[in-house]
Amino acid sequence: MSLSEMSLMKRLFSGVAVAALAVTLAACSDEKKETAKAPETSQTTTESASSTPATSTETKTETATTPTTTTTGTSTATGTAATTTTTTTETAQKPAAEAKAAEIPTSEGDVDMAEVLKPGALPDMALGEANAPVTIVEYMSTTCPHCAAFHNNTFDAIKAKYVDGGKVRFIVREFPFDPRAAAAFMLARCNPQDTTKLTEAGQYFPMLSMLMKQQETWAAAQDGREALLQMSKLAGFTQESFQACLTNQKLLDDVNAVRERGAKDFGVAATPTFLINGKRYSGDMSVDTMSALIDSML
Repeated sequence: MSLSEMSLMKRLFSGVAVAALAVTLAACSDEKKETAKAPETSQTTTESASSTPATSTETKTETATTPTTTTTGTSTATGTAATTTTTTTETAQKPAAEAKAAEIPTSEGDVDMAEVLKPGALPDMALGEANAPVTIVEYMSTTCPHCAAFHNNTFDAIKAKYVDGGKVRFIVREFPFDPRAAAAFMLARCNPQDTTKLTEAGQYFPMLSMLMKQQETWAAAQDGREALLQMSKLAGFTQESFQACLTNQKLLDDVNAVRERGAKDFGVAATPTFLINGKRYSGDMSVDTMSALIDSML
């Protein structure tokens, strides 16, 4: 291994990478909080939030005298004097269509999908029909627990319900927050039989799924290189092809270029971030929430 290759491997699996990872776990959070320190790699971390409106309730208090009525977040009627008081709480019943609409998250801004879908430094990893009525572009980090939650709990159901049925085209793009995440993306992009070639979607998504399901095994491991090596062997890598992939400086540069384009051109600052038919959303989504959002665009 040349000195430059050794330097690249050290940067990907140094103690600094582990320290950066600890900050990343907070950086990709969908809760509003500040991180104490940013990772060494170039990155932007912001707060992201996803919320579901609560069911509205009405509280009525009836008295023997004539009530006066005031309306706030909940409706309350109170009397000026009381001899007999009866309190009842009623849950407002909403039509099914309104209840469904209430689950749709609020967009954080607009994006030009024509620009989003232009080719970047790496070929898009996409599933679904090119002419599907809804296009979802997800920017994610392999070391982000909220990204893992989405891929482990939501993605497969959305794929079966919408992607396989021709209603959604789903694209994943790399947004690594730390060197270890970049290394994992590089391995997902490398063809294990010939690391000079990139994988197709048919290889990329199974590798990504394995990394997300086993995130706790490798992302916070003390020896990140060894942990990723063992994971990669399950995907067909040898020690030699593993090393060849992770010493490919051009591939690392391209992965970082995908991240930088997302941040600069499309306002991506947290993971996961979804660009959906010209709107930007950030934060993990449940199957019901993403389904409601997709249905609103069909």
